[in-house]
Parts: sequence; C-alpha cells; structure tokens
Amino acid sequence: MGKSYRVSKLCVLCVVLALVSVATLVTLWTLALTGDDGDDVTAPWDSYRLPTDLVPKFYNITLWPRLSRHPDTGLYIFTGHSTVQFECVKETDLILIHSNKLNYTKLDEAHIVRLTASGGASAPIIKSTWLQPKTQYLVIELNGKLSQGQTYQLYAEFTGELADDLAGFYRSEYEEDGVRKIVATSQMHPTHARKTFPCFDEPAMKAVFHMTLIHPPGTVALSNGMETDVVDATIDGVAVTQTKFEPSKKMSSYLLAIPVASESICSYIIDRRVFFRVQIRIWARRKAIEQGQGDYALNVTGPVLDFFQSYYNISYPLSKSDQIALPDFYFGAMENWGLVTYRETNLLYDPATSSNSNKETTATIIAHELAHMWFGNLVTLRWWNEVWLNEGFASYVAYLGADYAEPTWNVKDLIVLDDVHRVFAVDALTSSHPLTSKEDSIVLPEQITEQFDTISYSKLHFWGSVMLAIFSYLNHFAYSNTVGNDLWQHLQMAVTDNDVLLPRPVQDIMNPWVLQMGFPVVTVDTASGKVSQQHFLLDPESNVTVDSPYKYEWPVPVRWMKAGEVQTDIWWLLEKEAVNPDMRSGASWVLANINVTGFYRVNYDLGNWERLFTQLSTDHQVIPVINRAQLVDDAFNLARAQLVSTTLALRTTSYLSLEMDFMPWQSALDNLNYYYLMLDRTEVYQPMQDYLKKQVTPLFMHFKNLTSDWTHVPEGHTDQYNQVNAVRTACRTGLTECQNLTSTWFRQWMENPQHNTIHPNLRSVVYCSAMAAGGEAEWEFGWVQFKEASLASEASKLMSALSCTSDTQLLQRYLSFTLNSTLIRKQDATSVITSVAANRAGQSLAWSFVRDQWEYMFTQYGVGSFSFASMITGVTARFSTSDELQQLEEFVEQNGAAGFGSASLAVDQALERTRANIKWLQQNQQEVLDWFSSQTH
Repeated sequence: MGKSYRVSKLCVLCVVLALVSVATLVTLWTLALTGDDGDDVTAPWDSYRLPTDLVPKFYNITLWPRLSRHPDTGLYIFTGHSTVQFECVKETDLILIHSNKLNYTKLDEAHIVRLTASGGASAPIIKSTWLQPKTQYLVIELNGKLSQGQTYQLYAEFTGELADDLAGFYRSEYEEDGVRKIVATSQMHPTHARKTFPCFDEPAMKAVFHMTLIHPPGTVALSNGMETDVVDATIDGVAVTQTKFEPSKKMSSYLLAIPVASESICSYIIDRRVFFRVQIRIWARRKAIEQGQGDYALNVTGPVLDFFQSYYNISYPLSKSDQIALPDFYFGAMENWGLVTYRETNLLYDPATSSNSNKETTATIIAHELAHMWFGNLVTLRWWNEVWLNEGFASYVAYLGADYAEPTWNVKDLIVLDDVHRVFAVDALTSSHPLTSKEDSIVLPEQITEQFDTISYSKLHFWGSVMLAIFSYLNHFAYSNTVGNDLWQHLQMAVTDNDVLLPRPVQDIMNPWVLQMGFPVVTVDTASGKVSQQHFLLDPESNVTVDSPYKYEWPVPVRWMKAGEVQTDIWWLLEKEAVNPDMRSGASWVLANINVTGFYRVNYDLGNWERLFTQLSTDHQVIPVINRAQLVDDAFNLARAQLVSTTLALRTTSYLSLEMDFMPWQSALDNLNYYYLMLDRTEVYQPMQDYLKKQVTPLFMHFKNLTSDWTHVPEGHTDQYNQVNAVRTACRTGLTECQNLTSTWFRQWMENPQHNTIHPNLRSVVYCSAMAAGGEAEWEFGWVQFKEASLASEASKLMSALSCTSDTQLLQRYLSFTLNSTLIRKQDATSVITSVAANRAGQSLAWSFVRDQWEYMFTQYGVGSFSFASMITGVTARFSTSDELQQLEEFVEQNGAAGFGSASLAVDQALERTRANIKWLQQNQQEVLDWFSSQTH
C-alpha cells in the first residue's frame, strides 16, 4: 500500500534509504580432514580465503628496489626482508600467508622462513614449507601447534621482479628531455601486497606497518608515514640511502604505498598553511612542479581535508597528506593512507593548457580519495563482496568536497549525469549484480577486481542524511572492519534518536536495494492515481535467472510535483502498486522523482506525457533542469525497454532548439549516441545528422554571440561544458561554419606549433574535428605534439583525437602502437583501442585487432596493465547484427578455456547487449527513419 509521510528534519534520509589454495602432504591432509566417510574436503592451502586462526599485529619491512638492470638476468629486481608479528587466536599447526611471484632465501634452518615466539616462549619447529602458486600462499607446516593467545614472529628474506606490470611493487619508465627515467612505485590494491612481501593480504587482517626503504643516493623514497630517519650507508659495498618512516596506523595491506624516484624526477610543493597540523605535499616530476602543475591540487587539498574533518566530525588521523602523480598508473587514483597515488592526468592541472573539465576531474578525484581516509581506511569493508561500503560513499561525498572547494560550479547537480545515468545503463541488464554479493562467491583475485565497477561506485549515491549515523559508525569501528548491516544499525540508531518517521526499519528499507540487482520503473497513471512498479530491464524479453527474496520489488520514496508545485510529502510506494488520489492531475501535469533523488525511472500515461511535452515547448524552465535531463533519459530508455514508443522518446528532443542549459543537452546527446552506434552504418544516418544539426544550430549561435565570436569563454562552469557540446555537435553534424572554424584554428597551430591559441576547453573538440576533416599531415602533426606534450591532460586530448581520423591505414597503424609501450603506455592502450572503436571508420578495425591480439594481450600484459573489461565493452558497443553476434560468440568460445579474468562479466554483458541491439534495430529502424525524415522536410 502507499503511505504518505510528512517531511521531517531528516527528509533526505528517507530518500537515501531508497537507493540505496608434496602431493603426499596434500593426500595426508585430505585423509586427515575427511576421515573414513570419503567426503571431498579442500585442503586449507587450496582455499582462497585465509583461516582466521592467526591475526597480524605489525610488520617490519625493508625493501631495496634496484633502479638499473641486474647484470646477469637483465631484469629489474627488488630484494627485501620482513617480519610479521601475529597472534594465535586458535590452536593450529599450519601457517598460511599470502605470497605471489616472490623467491625466498633459505635461512639457517634450511627453511625459507624463521619462526620465533614472543616473551621467551618457544615456537614449534618448522616441518616443511612450500609455495602454493594457485592460491598464492606460502605454506608453513609445523611439528607442533601454535598456542592460543601467544604472539609469534615470522621472518623471511626474498627477491621479486620490479616488473612494468602496474601491480604490487613495480617499475614505471618515461622519457623526459630525451632521457629514459625509472621510478619504482606500488599498487597493492586489491590483492598485490603479496607480490611485494609475504603478508596476510585480506582487508580484515589489519596491522601496523614499519617500513624502511633502501634506495640509490640522489633518490627520494616515500611511504604512508612521514620520513623519520634518512641516512647514507654502504651495503655489500654499494652506497645507498636508507629511509625509515613513522609507523602506519593500523590498516589493511592494500593501503601500503612505497614509491622511489630520482630527486630530478620527484619533486614536491608544500602547503605552508596550517590545516590542523597536517603537512600537505604534492609530488610529481620536477618539471611539472616547476611549471606549477601541482599548484591547484595543493590549493584544493587543504580545504577539502578541512571540510571532511568537519563533515565526519573526526580529526584527520595522520601527520601528513602526500599526493603523488605517477607516469604509469593502472587506476585513476588510489587512496593509500597518507600517500595517495594518481595518474598524472588526474592530479596535475595547468590553467594555460588544461580545460575546466580537467580542473573538475582533479577536484573531484582528490575529494574522492581524501574521503577514503576515513570511510575505507579508518573503517574498512570486511571483504570484497561489499565494495560499495568503501566506494559508493566516497563517490557521493567527492561531489560535496569539490562543491566546498569550488562552490560556484554547482557540481553536485552533475551526480545525475556522471553517476546515476552510468549505473542505470548497467543495472538494467540481467547480467548486473547486487551491491552485496555472497561472501563465498567473491574469492578469486579476478572476481575481486570485477567488483570495482559502476554498480559499486555509483548505485548508492544518495547518502546525504546518513551523515547523522556516520560519526557513531566511524568512531565505533575505527581501525577495524565492517559489513553493510553495521551501517544500517547505526543509521537506525540515528533515525530513532532524531524521531524520524519511516514506513519500515532502516534495514528492511535498504536490503531490497543492496541485496538484489536492478531497480524499478515507477509508472504513474494521472487519470486514476494508480502508481505501480516493475523491475526495469532494457531488454524486456531477457530472462532473469537469479531469484530474489524480494521478488524484484523495492520500497520507493516518491518526491513529486504537480503543475509546477513541489508537494511537501514524500509518498512511499511499498508494494507492487498502490493508489495516490492526489496524483490524479486532470488538465495538469505530474512530475515524479524530483531532482532524481530516488534510484528509479518514471513512466506516465500518454496524456501526462503530452502535457509535459506542451510544457517543454512553451516554458521549459518551469520543469527543474535536472528533471528536463531525466525526462529525456527516462523516455529513451523506456523506449528501448518497449514501455513507450520510440517516437515518444525522440519527441523529448524536439524542444532542444530552445534549450541552452547543459544537463538536458548532455542527456540528449548521451542517448542519441546509442542511435548513432546502431544506425550510423544505415540509411538513417543522414536524416539523423540533418535533424541534430537543425536542433544544435541555435545553441551554436548562442555561444558564438555569448563569447563575442569565440573570443572568450562563458563564465558559468556548465555553460563552458555546453559550449563544448555546441561546437562538437555542430561540427559532427556538418555545420559548415563550425567545421571551417575548427579547421582554421588547427591550421594556425600547425603553422606555429609553439603557439597554440586554441582554448583548453575546446581543444579536444577542435583536435578531433580537424583530424576527422584532415589527412595524414594533420595526423602526423598531432602525433608529434602528443609525444612532446609535457602536460598529461594535453597528451590525453591528443591521444584521443588521433583516433578521430577517417583514414583506415592511420587507424590500423595507431592500433599497432598499443603493443609497443614506448609508443603508447600500457595504461593508455585500452583507451586508444576503445577510441578507435568509437570511430565509425575504426570499429571493425578495432574488433579485428582485439581478436587477433587477444591471447598476446591477455597473457603478456596482465590484469595490472589492461582494463580488459572496458576494452570488451568499447569494441562491442556497435554490435547489432547477427554476423557480429556470431563473431562475438566464436571469440568467447575460442578463448573460453583461458578465461577472460576481470573481463568475464563484461563479456556476458556484451553478449546480452548485442542480442538486445539486434532486436532493437529490427523493431525500430524504420520508425526512427520515418521520424527523422519527417523532421527535416
């Protein structure tokens, strides 16, 4: 039934709740565990999860990376030794500790580890040790049992390869001023600390880390704690510098960070202002620091930390906040506690050459990573089946932190475009997954990696009033681990303490959103007042094979307006359908999910749609701008799901010739992009181009006038974004004035390469447009500029634009560059391939390239270098024919034996999407052709 509740002081809370591991040894163990009944019980070292018998307390780790090749092997290596002190909480004669790709030195007792006990006690004698590569364990079998309550120390000496695989302790190389330079750095998350030293490498196995780094003189070493002792020494006849760091806080192994670089490479700037006695430093290449590229990050970090300290009502727990920009980095950034690592593009900003989009990226990513210092680092998920506990919250508050640092941007409104729409697209597939999976279903490293997707980051983004529970939650679980229900319990306490009226207990409201995949579409019939919900699926004929105890129903809070007036009550839809008499609108229109504060789509009866169309065409600003964007996005997706006609969806774009705001235009362009993917190889392409050119021309002319014939940029943040939309769309659809403009600007730059007058905001658009219209000369010029670019964001714009050429030979050549890391960095190879695939001239080339090179890339590059999931998604985005489906199925069959690692889910989704695309094209091509043709004649 439907119930109405008066909005209280915590009304937003009501909204957020809606979203929210010898053979003989193995045989002996198996016999011992199975007894006489013959049951097949897995030996402990064949399980991917650690036993809970041992709990680490602290590590003493010394690592020595060699920044030059070993004279005998030609490899870059690191050596090290470590001691982990752990407590035995349950008697056992077996020690399992994670280890991957490490070679161990035999010690005095002829074993590769040494075990001692604390307090003068005796430790059991080691019986045998071996490595179990499949489950990535160092296995230590003892002659006797460890005693409950006793602490022990395990010492080991080891050697590892400082490879260029972007995982664990790895090597990064880049060229500056013609000189090849080496950096040792790290990425432990999520399961790569074991590749650096033997450790209990699970998030719940928190410990204190005492770190010492040995490195060449003239280099800088950093870690999570502040440097406490830096001395020059000689080891085995080699001059070195030894840097010791203050102990870390009690934390998970995946948060350790240990970069080492030459002083000529690694320089920093420091914020001399006092932000609650925390030293703030930005580290990057010396040239980048000297050019001021770290200044913006430095200026933003202090205020954002200050904001979060107040927001969480808990002081920042560390003495420093370091952030470092790395030339090679797999993720966009990583929240290592006290030493956040970034791709250069995400931390460095140059106002002379970076766009406002680059600036926003820097601000929001810094805010996201700093949010983790509390939510994720201080309090950490217990296991990887609930990644949303770390990432979902950080994604939300990143906007709040950035909004505090840049209040004129109104960046909070962009959550809908940047997060909600992205997760809607994935969560509407039957191959989606719940926010919380069963713990025993996520055990393999590749399964863990798969969890870091759009669902985990963006589905529960409405966290606003949860803040009343966050202080008690963070305090109660500080330096420990949690599960989702812990958060709901603290939230319930806050609800009770503040007399918030909810229709159900917090856990009962949240579980349907967290424990089942998908989301609803709410249908409002304004004639009868009936409101109903159903599981929204892009392909209505797809078969949901995963049962849900909640039967794919959700408690839905509905904020709504009628004839332009927002209703004061939040109305809850708690069943499949209910009646709200107030939603009988007569001649007025009804609009639900105001400002998209709920995670659901909305459909209406045809009469209400018509009244909304009339309002848009007469005075569109009566409808909130976020909802104008959402009406477009809902309609297009409802049409794909066959809940409304395709014509109705297209009609939401009819008023765009009157629209000058960014969000509705971006929503329309995002949705029309699907039409381009499906139809740009058909007869629909030209009428579609003609229609969109007609609609965008007023917007193009608006910005021409607003900027005094392109001599400056608009003042508003989103206006600057929409200026880019206007130029990109006008040039793409063939507006001659636009194409002449961009070609002229690019030609002027070619004539004077040292003086680029193209505004940073417009460079991506101008570069791409000029490459598309030009030939080999423009491409070669762009390639030279890309290789010489000193700012990562400028290089990124050029790298993307190089894929815009219509010359297939150039595109084929560009694809081949991704197999040579001296031409295209491993971290960037996926982006190049998917960018080529996005070009209608390059899609088939990219798909053929991936099929031909898959085995090589998958086996040689590894998970740390390639985002295989995004590559699969990108190269199959246009698939809409039976031939393409057959090719994809054959590709899956041919490579199925080796598996697809972290791309397994993406492969399933590609198959599902392709089948849906085929159906969509068969059902809609003619209707779309007729509609576009009717609008341009």
